[in-house]
Amino acid sequence: MTLRPDPTFHATAQLAMQAPAENYGFTVMLSPDGSQPDGIAVIDLNPKSAKYGTIVHQLLMPNKGDEFHHFGWNACSSSLSPLSGHAFLERRYLIVPGIRSSRIYVIDTKDPLDLKIHKIIEPEEVFAKTGYSRPHTIHCGPEGIYVSTLGGGGADGTDGPPGIFIMDCETFEIIGQYEMDRGKQDKHYDFWWNLPQDYMVSSEWGLPPQFENGLVAEDLLSNKYGHSIHFWDLRKRKNIQTMDFGENYQMALEIRPAHDPKKSYGFCGIVVDTSNLQGAVFTWWRGEDGSWQSKKTITIDPRPEKPENLPPLLQGFEAVPPLVTDIDLSLDDRYLYVACWGLGEMRQYDVSDPMNPVLTGTVELGGIGRGTKHPGGGDFAFGPQMVEISRDGKRVYWTNSLYSTWDSQFYPGEEGGQMVMAHVGEDGGLTLDKDFHVDFPKGHRAHQIRLEGGDCSTDSFCYPNV
Repeated sequence: MTLRPDPTFHATAQLAMQAPAENYGFTVMLSPDGSQPDGIAVIDLNPKSAKYGTIVHQLLMPNKGDEFHHFGWNACSSSLSPLSGHAFLERRYLIVPGIRSSRIYVIDTKDPLDLKIHKIIEPEEVFAKTGYSRPHTIHCGPEGIYVSTLGGGGADGTDGPPGIFIMDCETFEIIGQYEMDRGKQDKHYDFWWNLPQDYMVSSEWGLPPQFENGLVAEDLLSNKYGHSIHFWDLRKRKNIQTMDFGENYQMALEIRPAHDPKKSYGFCGIVVDTSNLQGAVFTWWRGEDGSWQSKKTITIDPRPEKPENLPPLLQGFEAVPPLVTDIDLSLDDRYLYVACWGLGEMRQYDVSDPMNPVLTGTVELGGIGRGTKHPGGGDFAFGPQMVEISRDGKRVYWTNSLYSTWDSQFYPGEEGGQMVMAHVGEDGGLTLDKDFHVDFPKGHRAHQIRLEGGDCSTDSFCYPNV
């Protein structure tokens, strides 16, 4: 507890963009075969440092088989909400769930070069207090920590639908389920909200049997993965509308609302259109009558490829699908970054007009049948995946692992965890920094990134830009 709001909390996205640049990044390290503990790597992001672009500290867990994936802060700018009773929290603890073990770690980052485990919540407590399993996305809300899950109860996570539960942001005790009325929602993935406008949006991937042991081709071709997003009355905790993009738009993943809370729109990435192997991004917005609407605003074509250059899963298609596995929006709501994990591309779109995105930059790195090397000479396994943007919008970081079993299906024989960074031009465009290429320790892969002081997929802002 401090006697004033944490200086990394900002009333507006505009103010956050003016804050000091990040010195450290925190990235999950996951052991794909469970032979080693997962951990958190601390990356030096200060270009004036002698250790710039290297891992300067790592904390390994006492257990194996967690499969770290997404994680987030205990508190952020949402603490400045008029509804908050927690304005004097610190952005100090990382909440790190194991998607495979259902175990949750609370990591103290007070000294970024000496991380410590503050608390471990065992899976039995998660099951008993929530009825959910496979905790996934973390968002710091004004009154607590919200945790989405990918599984319900039972050994295979299909005993009831997955959902969201809330943790106390000071004691880290699990409080209970979020949903009072979930409506049609029966799968889960990402979620985010607009706090002043009092709504939340959630998305869908699939149930544990559809992802834990790899992509189930029969389910994909039968359009059995998630293809809807759900709009909620945030305070009433009630699903007010379910929007189905169409069953061919398989795996509606990342939800990215505009950061300025006066705006009533956002974006959702679609992994694959099963009718043509395209990737897609939909823009969603609130209509004049209060109902939610959507339109496909970005389409990315597959690339023809010889069968011998493809993994068995794709040889019959003779093409590489883009596989849009992550998207992220800069704090000024200007640029949307789209990770095409299959093609091996990171794309930048100007979304100043959210209904008419314009492609302004592309970086090629990795990719199925392509394997483009980093300009610094290093290899890049798999393709661009989890993306994070600096608060000032000038640097874009990304890593390469999607999910251990999926990595092996789409990139058989490839290994390695990497993190890279690209500079953003004054008028758009992306250029890889040839001197920034982080190789993770052998046997570990890299997934989500969090930046010291907050980033573009962490904080929710409660006041409009001026």
